[in-house]
Amino acid sequence: MNGLPARRLLLVHAHPDDESINNGVTMAKYAVEGAHVALVTCTLGEEGEVIPPDLAHLAADRDDTLGPHRIGELAAAMGELGVTDHRFLGGPGRFRDSGMMGAEQNHRPGAFWSADVDEAAAYLVEVIRELRPQVLVTYDPDGGYGHPDHIQAHRVATRAAELAAEGAYRRDLGTAHTIGKIYWNRVPRSVVEEGFARLRAAGKAPFPGLAAPDDVPGVVADERITAEIGDGVAGEAFVAAKAAAMRAHATQIAVDGPFFALSNDLAQPLFAREYYELVAGEPGAPAGERERDLFAGVSA
Repeated sequence: MNGLPARRLLLVHAHPDDESINNGVTMAKYAVEGAHVALVTCTLGEEGEVIPPDLAHLAADRDDTLGPHRIGELAAAMGELGVTDHRFLGGPGRFRDSGMMGAEQNHRPGAFWSADVDEAAAYLVEVIRELRPQVLVTYDPDGGYGHPDHIQAHRVATRAAELAAEGAYRRDLGTAHTIGKIYWNRVPRSVVEEGFARLRAAGKAPFPGLAAPDDVPGVVADERITAEIGDGVAGEAFVAAKAAAMRAHATQIAVDGPFFALSNDLAQPLFAREYYELVAGEPGAPAGERERDLFAGVSA
């Protein structure tokens, strides 16, 4: 296994910063525990809006150099989380940020949304067969909130998991491997509502406006949550690492204590625990209970 650790986790995200917002605690926890944590990011996030005025020139409608800049932000964020294996699908810039749903950027040449799913998945198959992860984390079919690149990341990750397990598929990409457990990023509705109640109770708003619970990606009924990560004193260190990683994505995120905002300046809670829904594989906890370890029940 090329000397890789016994536990191996693969996360697939659409843009730099998605991983820190969704999985920063989880990534920091498993990195500290010695698991191999690998991140595959599907685009450079070239179409993102830029928060700091002194960096506004990076935007797609000006210098169009935001993508290369965000490579550096992602590297800094991974340094905060202790993650050393982070890659771009097909290499940096292979697929371009598609913009928001319905934008003309959706169909530009090279846009991730326009990519053939099987062709894009082949790049991820090679990573899966190299790293042989037991656990894969990605988005639900709606991408959490309907962004085309998030939806496409779900499709590509799901298809790659299928193809990687097929012995007859592209033997040149490595020996077939079946991922034991696949999770979707989730947030239970009760946690979102509590987080916004805490934000309102804080008094002076840290940002000009206030987001709504429905602005949070992947919100579902509590009973759909099958796993949660983050707790205790060690968990506080992981939350600090998550916040630092989010700050590293300075063009996209502003962090103020336990809250943050994107370019819309709408405050939302920074979640200290992260939640998942198991969609493939056997649960590692009794029925009705949540797993506290994404690797629960998997073999090396």
